[in-house]
Amino acid sequence: MKTITLSTAIIGTGAAGYNAALRLSRMGQTDIAIFTMGIMNSTSRNTGSDKQTYYKLSLAGSAPDSPEAMARDLFGGRCVDGDHALCEAALSAQCFYQLAELGVPFPVNRYGESVGYQTDHDVRGRATSAGPLTSKLMTECLSREVERFGVAVYDRCQIVRILKDDKGEALGFVALNTAVTDEDGRLLTVICKNIIWATGGPAGIYADSVYPLGHVGSTGVALEAGAKAKNLTEWQYGLASVAPRWNVSGTYMQVLPRFVSVDAEGNEYEFLNEYFTDLGECLSRVFRKGYEWPFDSRRAREGSSVIDLLVYRETKLRGRRVYLDFRCNPAGLAQLPYDQLDEEARKYLENAGACFGTPIERLDHMNRPAIELYASKGVDITKEMLEIALCAQHNNGGLDVDLWWQTDVPGLFAVGEVAGTHGVYRPGGSALNAGQVGSLRASQYIARKRSDRPSEPAMAQMQERIETAVRELNVLCGKLLANGQAQGDNTNALLTEHRADMSACAAAIRNVTAMKTLIEKDRALLSAFGSRVAAVGSLGLARAFSLRDALITQITMLSAMIDYAEAGGRSRGSAIYTAPDGQSAAGLEHEADGLFRYLLDDGARDTVTQTLSYDAAEMDCHAAWRAVRPLPESGGFFENVWRSYRENGNVY
Repeated sequence: MKTITLSTAIIGTGAAGYNAALRLSRMGQTDIAIFTMGIMNSTSRNTGSDKQTYYKLSLAGSAPDSPEAMARDLFGGRCVDGDHALCEAALSAQCFYQLAELGVPFPVNRYGESVGYQTDHDVRGRATSAGPLTSKLMTECLSREVERFGVAVYDRCQIVRILKDDKGEALGFVALNTAVTDEDGRLLTVICKNIIWATGGPAGIYADSVYPLGHVGSTGVALEAGAKAKNLTEWQYGLASVAPRWNVSGTYMQVLPRFVSVDAEGNEYEFLNEYFTDLGECLSRVFRKGYEWPFDSRRAREGSSVIDLLVYRETKLRGRRVYLDFRCNPAGLAQLPYDQLDEEARKYLENAGACFGTPIERLDHMNRPAIELYASKGVDITKEMLEIALCAQHNNGGLDVDLWWQTDVPGLFAVGEVAGTHGVYRPGGSALNAGQVGSLRASQYIARKRSDRPSEPAMAQMQERIETAVRELNVLCGKLLANGQAQGDNTNALLTEHRADMSACAAAIRNVTAMKTLIEKDRALLSAFGSRVAAVGSLGLARAFSLRDALITQITMLSAMIDYAEAGGRSRGSAIYTAPDGQSAAGLEHEADGLFRYLLDDGARDTVTQTLSYDAAEMDCHAAWRAVRPLPESGGFFENVWRSYRENGNVY
């Protein structure tokens, strides 16, 4: 068994993980290393949209802005801790300019201003973009700089257990090394004082998902180690293509494609026409779906999110497959009735000079890179329809962290999407900024307060814990492989089944009765994991541990949603909780026994946040509610700030 000793281990090779490594390196920290399940598999390296957004402080034009104003807007997203909002606002410019100087091609005008535009849930025009692959470009630039510092990267290492000392502090972990096939080298142990958990969101719990296939997340491992979670109920769902997984936001909708569903016999239906009697209204809502891309319960009755519900109805209730067809206009029209669009849609298309032709011709005129993006992934949308679904895209909640992005397990920091710093709503692109800010904050704290290695007594104490953990994990691996030898690998089938269950009852449409059934099903499999799960080879073992992580995460997510509903919570954000006595989108009142009936949130819980602790022994969760931390007073008297900065860098 190989053991590595470090000061700080960074888990994950996305934009947040690489930024943590870079920041620590620039602060003089050399006793660090990165561990990852797959260097090329992070969400930030493999995701995007028609024009992927980065949200930051306004840095151009005459419109006034300030960190305090941006913090207020982030804080206004509901259930957000004020210290996180102010940190993400105050450090947004610093993080943005680092990326620009590393080579991310954010556009500037002739005079060097970083111009912006307005994104969803944004009132200031703070958004910018380097194109469809903004986060990929960020990850590549950061990784090149980390490589220049010579930071060691251990690939194909899946963290399966976090180790803690007698005081409850994180002091290392055990990883499954999938590059090794023999039993002796299968497990790798790391002893370290700090773990920066940059594993991304819980991508492996839904079937209908726009997360990259190679990314599954590792939230469950941190929950099992005792890290509290926060705001797990709050997700972002939206329309996305199925293969490849990609958001169909922005221009993909604004060019007004044809929506088609296909049944098992191959019959095609333009199903939007069943709901909308006015073509102009239908097309206007499709247009607005472009910049109102996330499903929003507030827009599910008379707004653009009715489109999401109609897609959900076709796929989940009618068993059909849904496609976007860019090759011809809706209703087979040679020319669309642009004069019947609402003013916003009509003026946009007029200003873009796009009131002509077919959807693909309009897309080619307005945003040719959007066509080229799919072509680069082997899909020619000029010749074939694009299959879509209502998919999970981002978890606004995550692990509960303090203002230095440290969890309540000392020594365990969470950065990027795995950290729960967002609330019910967040401006588009704010997640990229939050990942950069959070990894900077964690690095600052570690460099100032926790830069040494574990002490000799601590390392001696850990030896027995390591041996116990490794013995238990080896026994489990042996059972999984023995089962696989006897009956074949079933990890893929189990993952597929439980992900489909989650998408069916606990995604954009949530049914408490069905969620309670699923949580018991998850617990039953988890309690009999060693006897019911069968793995073949190192990749089968990796999938088995991903399944285990997904089960723990699902149990915690479902517990959060059930607790929220039973505490009186109503539909809000990107989720509808079915309520038989509620209202419904017009025309959908009787679907599936009132599945689309719901009551909108009244704002009563906007100033509190839900936290959960996972009990590994009971496979159960304990929920609590607390007031959000208030927005701190920004600024300060310079002489006082300067004095304390000279003393401790204001890191405390």
